[in-house]
Amino acid sequence: MWGPAMGLPPRLALSVLAGPGRSCILGSGAATRKDWQARNRRDFSDFYLQPLFDHDFDESHFYAPKGRSEPTRHIACKKLARNLVRNILGFQKPSRQLILECNPGPGILTEALLKAGARVIAFESEKSFIPHLKDLRNAVGREMQVVHSDFFKMDPRHQEVIKPEYDSRVIFQNLEIKAVPWSAGVPIKIVGILPSKDERRLLWKILFDLYSCESIFRYGRIELNLFVTEKHFQRLIATPKRPDLYHVLSVLWQVACDIKFIQMEPWSSFSVHTENGHLENSKLPESLNSMKQNLYFIQMTPRRSLFTENLSPLNYDIFFHMVKHCFGKRSAPIIQHLRSLSTVEPIEILRQVRIRPGWTILKLYPQDFKRLFETIESSEGSVFKWVYDESLEDIVG
Repeated sequence: MWGPAMGLPPRLALSVLAGPGRSCILGSGAATRKDWQARNRRDFSDFYLQPLFDHDFDESHFYAPKGRSEPTRHIACKKLARNLVRNILGFQKPSRQLILECNPGPGILTEALLKAGARVIAFESEKSFIPHLKDLRNAVGREMQVVHSDFFKMDPRHQEVIKPEYDSRVIFQNLEIKAVPWSAGVPIKIVGILPSKDERRLLWKILFDLYSCESIFRYGRIELNLFVTEKHFQRLIATPKRPDLYHVLSVLWQVACDIKFIQMEPWSSFSVHTENGHLENSKLPESLNSMKQNLYFIQMTPRRSLFTENLSPLNYDIFFHMVKHCFGKRSAPIIQHLRSLSTVEPIEILRQVRIRPGWTILKLYPQDFKRLFETIESSEGSVFKWVYDESLEDIVG
């Protein structure tokens, strides 16, 4: 049985095995307004379920395997590396902790992890660094593997053919990494620096992979230890107390993960490497200037309680749709959103979750959205609970 499904309730395990991206599970359904009206006319006899449109990911050259032209950032400070090791490994026995390091470059953090006794798999996209990383492995004499691959380009969405070096199934099988139940502990910790150019897109991609139990999350509750820019850090941790920053990403990430701020680090603690290796001769001044900013190191651990009978890897897309719909019109009362989204009577739903009908989304914290969604999913007032309006495809995340 597929790893993450082993730790879930029977009904939910079936939904995981069925695969992601469906719009109707566990007695619920999603429909367009046009189909809902048509179904009312034909007495619910031949209703056709519409998959929800995933507008955050289209065919994009970003995910196509290609040579790297953008500069990359690497840890250059040994003191920073030692501090990170303490935070990443925590109180666990290092030899039992598997670390996947993304684009380690010169290997400053890699060396510190190895000396602390951790098992490291280095995913390096730049060929010029690989001989040095292999020499480092031999010099330290610890367990380490080097994979020539860009971790952040693994498992591209909306592509039928993926080369083996970008397919996590192939890579993890070759590395003999086994899936564990979602209810188990953290089997793998990822550490890396999100590429600044595609930071937002990657945060969305990881979210989709996490909620659908795809890509690296096929193997369990993978912990992310990432450096992000201040802009996205503030957005990830925002609540209604910061309405200017509160966003769809805020809700979905906080529902999915326990987010822990570790430290802020100035840009001087990092080195920048371009494809030709010469920073001063780079033809990408804007990209380089964007890298001269402080980075925030955060630890994001998927919640053991994320999946329930009413929120699963099979209906997560409806949950995403609900949250995006609400943020599309921030000033509208929540009861208005529910009447647009669902066929279920909203007054009773709001009473159960103790939300006032006149509240806007800026009164709702991330867990309120989850409780609201699960309450609608578990309601028995309607067979088909969700209405999908095609006009909402234009709402960006």
